[in-house]
Amino acid sequence: MASFWFVSAPLPGHLDWGGFLKTARALQAEGHEVLWVSGAAVSDMVAAAGLPLAEIPDTGWLWPLPPPPDFTSMPPEQAIRLRYQRALDTWLTEELIIPAVEALLALARQRGQPDCVVTDPFLTASALAAEAFDVPLAVCGWPALCPPDEEGLLPVQVSLADDARGRIERLAARFGLRGTNFAQGPTPAIQSELLHISYFSRFWHQSDPEPLPQTHFVGGMPTSPAGEPPEWLRALEGAPLGMVTLGTVFTGDLGFFAWAAQGMARADLVPLVVLGRPLEAEEKRMLQAALPGGTRLLTWVDYDHVFPHLKIIVHHGGMGTTHAAVVHGVPQVVVPHAADQRGQARRVAQARVGLNLSAFDVRQGRLGSGIRAVVTDAKVADTARRLAGEFAALGGPPEAARLLIELVERQ
Repeated sequence: MASFWFVSAPLPGHLDWGGFLKTARALQAEGHEVLWVSGAAVSDMVAAAGLPLAEIPDTGWLWPLPPPPDFTSMPPEQAIRLRYQRALDTWLTEELIIPAVEALLALARQRGQPDCVVTDPFLTASALAAEAFDVPLAVCGWPALCPPDEEGLLPVQVSLADDARGRIERLAARFGLRGTNFAQGPTPAIQSELLHISYFSRFWHQSDPEPLPQTHFVGGMPTSPAGEPPEWLRALEGAPLGMVTLGTVFTGDLGFFAWAAQGMARADLVPLVVLGRPLEAEEKRMLQAALPGGTRLLTWVDYDHVFPHLKIIVHHGGMGTTHAAVVHGVPQVVVPHAADQRGQARRVAQARVGLNLSAFDVRQGRLGSGIRAVVTDAKVADTARRLAGEFAALGGPPEAARLLIELVERQ
């Protein structure tokens, strides 16, 4: 049996990507040795999945980001550069990555090296450690894409790409490596030459650059819920439900929760407002005053229990939430807040399973009309159900586990 290390940033969303944690469980069920490697912040979630966790003090991921400046007060070129700079720093800050690689090397000395490192798409330390161990790297959650044409990049992207390559070269040199697990094109990124697993489909990425041949699309399917549904959900049996969430990061946008809940209520749905964190007493009082009657205000929900009952979900475009909506055939309204969420929102609209709205659209009062349009359009619901079937046919986490086993056996 093979030994797999699954390495993630210590954030709930980085355990998901559409099936990352479930793939580890599928390998474990096949009798393979699986170890999750991350920070203490996700220890409860990993334990609940029945997986052993090795806590390391650093993973190399910059979080939380420093408070953003007032972008509106600076020239547009400076604001754009700073936004790209902050995005680069999250996964490629050298002074954070060095201790993370050292922690992984120390863990290998203590436990022995794995046969394969399986990483979330943005952990530079994983890519370096896998090369140091001389074992295959597999990237879960992100396709390997053909590099873009440098002529199509903004000048700031070209400049920061040079900066990124310099950082990678210095990190590789520090550990006596060549940096083989990074793309060599004009936009550096973590890239395995052997295997990338996406929990979506090629159709989902229809407008993206052509994926490289090491990319495998495995889709996904709903997981049978564990245990009994919560009492509040049983009490709503048969009621048409809509849900709004901003995941676990963008939880401070209380106005968004209220606007979405009001739009759902006007569409004759019972709103479920899922906050992602406990509210302070004053925050809770203010939000409750803005919510329509009958709204269920919740800190967290079990997707496996709740999603089969939803008529619509309004969310930020996090990859895990988007994926859960697709595999359950739930129509979506997506208002992206940052980073890759914009791509997910665009793909939702392109697949015709929902709407992509901007923050400006929300401020202009278009969220309510968007919710009504999606809920009342039978074609959207039919398309969402059909796409869910296509994802299920690709095999999901069991297929991802098979690909990982095959990868190790080829070495």
